[in-house]
Amino acid sequence: MIAVINYDMGNLLSVTKALTKVGAEVRVTRDAQVISDASHVVLPGVGAFSSCMDNLTRYELIEPIKKSVASGKPFLGICLGLQLLFEESEEKPLGGTNPKGLGILKGQVKKFSTEMTVDNEELKVPHMGWNSIKIQKDSGLLKDVPDGSYFYFVHSYFCAPEDDSIALTKTDYGVEFVSSIKKDNIFACQFHPEKSQQIGLKVLKDFSELK
Repeated sequence: MIAVINYDMGNLLSVTKALTKVGAEVRVTRDAQVISDASHVVLPGVGAFSSCMDNLTRYELIEPIKKSVASGKPFLGICLGLQLLFEESEEKPLGGTNPKGLGILKGQVKKFSTEMTVDNEELKVPHMGWNSIKIQKDSGLLKDVPDGSYFYFVHSYFCAPEDDSIALTKTDYGVEFVSSIKKDNIFACQFHPEKSQQIGLKVLKDFSELK
């Protein structure tokens, strides 16, 4: 059973429908015991970094998330669910300081420059739409995904891991950024597999079949 964590900030319907479509049993939950009992855990995320951390704290989900990661069970973070795994983000609230993340992975979440250009053409922020990935290392999670495959992105911030060896894929958008990571039982992606048609479903199916 896959537990999809509900903290009022995730794209729950699309994620749940996509996982169900690939044959997974899914429960959307914020119950710590259900999360503990699950064979796999998914942390989706849409919205502001600080608001997401506030909601995880409000619903007492930080410890269940950390225990899930420490247990060794397959764990998937999607979009902001990737960014929250890091130590802090440049996406600070108005007048505030850089908000702290879960600190499960070392590194920061950085903002795209609004002055990026390619061939003298200004790039828009947020980075929105289809873009390709460059696979950095072997992984069962991408066993059915060819290098150069296109996935769907929507984000203004990107992760900068302290340890580049955890980068599973990289993507170019003004700068080369880490678009997914793999470390031990953690897989997390900046792109949205649930919105990436058949290639995204392959990623979710591979994740659901991890032991």
